[in-house]
Amino acid sequence: MKQSEVRETFFVNISIGVTGWGDHDSLYPDQIPPQDKLAAYASHFPVVEVDSAFYAIQPQRNYHKWVRQTPDNFSFIIKAFQKMTGHDREKIASSDVKEMFKAYRESIEPVIEANKLNAVLFQFPPWFDVRKEHVQKLKVIRSLMGDLPLALEFRNRTWFDPVYKEQTIQFMKDYNWIHSICDEPQAGINSVPTILEPTHKDKTIIRFHGRNVHGWNKNGRDDEEWRKYRFLYQYSEEELLEWKKHLEALQEQTNHISILFNNNSGGDAANNAKQLMRMMDISYEGLNPRQMGLFDM
Repeated sequence: MKQSEVRETFFVNISIGVTGWGDHDSLYPDQIPPQDKLAAYASHFPVVEVDSAFYAIQPQRNYHKWVRQTPDNFSFIIKAFQKMTGHDREKIASSDVKEMFKAYRESIEPVIEANKLNAVLFQFPPWFDVRKEHVQKLKVIRSLMGDLPLALEFRNRTWFDPVYKEQTIQFMKDYNWIHSICDEPQAGINSVPTILEPTHKDKTIIRFHGRNVHGWNKNGRDDEEWRKYRFLYQYSEEELLEWKKHLEALQEQTNHISILFNNNSGGDAANNAKQLMRMMDISYEGLNPRQMGLFDM
C-alpha cells in the first residue's frame, strides 16, 4: 500500500466540525436564510455542536427538523441545558431535577431515534471544582441520563491537579464518561490543561477554544464585551501540526474522535477546521450536496 493510502485510512475515524451552524459566514452563500444554514453546513462537515440546547430545552420539532436537514451519517453533540450543569447557581428541588432531566431526554429523542446522537456534552462552570458533592452530582447525572453517551468537560483546573488527576480520569472511565479534551488558554483556575487521555473506548471529543489568554477571564468586562473577545483566536499551522501528532496517538486509544472548533469570535473556527482537514488529508463522503457559487467550477 502506498504511503498516501495509509495516511488516508489512518484518519478515517475522525470527524471534524464546529460549534453551532449560525455564525460561520465563510461556509454559506450570500443571503442564505437562517433556516437553511444547517443543511448547507452539513455539506462541509459531518458533526456539529448544538449550542441552543444550553440556553433552553429545545422542542422536539426543532430536533425533527435538524434530523431531516442532515444526511444519514451526520451526528450531533448536544450541550446539556445550563440548569443541568448549575450555571445559574440556582438550588433546585430533587423532584424538579428529575423532571428537568426527563424533559431534556425526551426533547432529544428524535436525534436518538435517528441514530444521530454523538454525545450529550456536560460542560461545567468555572466554580464546579473537585469536591465530594460535585463528584456525587456527576454520579446522579449518569444515573438520570441512563446509557446515553455523555461527554464531560471541566472549566476548573482542580480536577486535574496532580493530586486528583489520576482519580478524575479513573472516575470518568468507571462511570463511562467521554472525555472532552480541551485546547484553551492557560489562564488560571478557570482553565484546564490539555490532558491527552481518552476515558471511553468508543468516543473522545476535542474542543478547540483558542488560546486567547487575555480574553479568557472576564477581568471586569461585561458579558457582551467578554464573549466578543473570549474566543478570538486563529490557530497557526504549527499549532495544528502539533495536534496532528496528538491525534495520531489518541486514535490508538479510542475508536472515534470528534473535533469541534469553538474559536469563532473572529470567524476563524470554520477556516481552522478546513485547514486541519487538509493537513490530515481528510475528506467525507455522504454529506449534503454542496451549493455551487457563481464562480465555482
